[in-house]
Amino acid sequence: MTDNWKPGSTIELIQLRAKLLHEIRAFFYVHNVLEVETPILSHASGTDPYLEHFTSNLSGTDKSRLFLQTSPEFAMKRLLAANTRSIYQICKVFRQGESGRYHNPEFTLLEWYRVGFTLQQLMNEVEVLLNQVLPAERFPEKAVRISYAEVFAEYTGLNALQFDLAEYQSVAIKLNLPEALELCATNHANWLDFLFSHIVQRHLGVAGLCMVYDYPACLPSLARLKCDNPLVVERVEIFIHGIELGNGYFELADVKEQRKRFEQDILLREKQGAAKVTMDEHLLAALQSGLPDCSGIAIGLDRLLMVISQKKSIDEVLTFSIETA
Repeated sequence: MTDNWKPGSTIELIQLRAKLLHEIRAFFYVHNVLEVETPILSHASGTDPYLEHFTSNLSGTDKSRLFLQTSPEFAMKRLLAANTRSIYQICKVFRQGESGRYHNPEFTLLEWYRVGFTLQQLMNEVEVLLNQVLPAERFPEKAVRISYAEVFAEYTGLNALQFDLAEYQSVAIKLNLPEALELCATNHANWLDFLFSHIVQRHLGVAGLCMVYDYPACLPSLARLKCDNPLVVERVEIFIHGIELGNGYFELADVKEQRKRFEQDILLREKQGAAKVTMDEHLLAALQSGLPDCSGIAIGLDRLLMVISQKKSIDEVLTFSIETA
């Protein structure tokens, strides 16, 4: 017998998590944002080339394969298309192969959508919410807001919006990252992700909340192209102490563009030898019906709890990590 049955989190942290969830729900109640619940299991999945899914079989055959959600995004957008107005959800999500200091394969996500909000308005609301839940004595300053191109140039000297392979390779060598040449090859998006994660991210949010917005168009995810600058998309990521807490967009509503991005993702997954996924036709039908203009964001609550409690590892804020579950 061992002590592995015991929770990895202290009673104080369990209470702090409960307090955080209460404060979030109270915030959205006051702001008239409806709490919703959507399925964890789905017949379709996201197509992100860099996410792997857990699956289950309803009757033991491949034809009955179900996916555990990596995000409630698609189901929530179906609700938005059905005129629910602004909504939020706190739920468990699952990502295969993600385990480490900041990752657990099962984690808690807060996701919300504000109908009629621009991305800047959503960023304002994110800052208000986080100011309420973060300790004021440790986070007294207003959030730093900086464009992706500005912060990328500051720490790499490179232009994030115009890809010059030779320049990127030269910088990688100067930064003692020769493996980037093979890993990224000629793919601009891969170069951006690699250099951002290895060089830029650790500098973000050192003194408090940092919001990086206007991502290069080659990193679109589910964001719209910016009307006055087609080189960027209306996307924002939230950082504190070099930790990514959230990812948000002015949401893509064009069904043709969404199908195109799904198809491109699936081709890239095949090229990389990733597991096959199923495009979500329900989401596409919802977009065809009409998604209202809205902005949305997802924030990892376990990481947020790490920041609030000043813990070094995600395992410290989980009642049971994947090793003891």
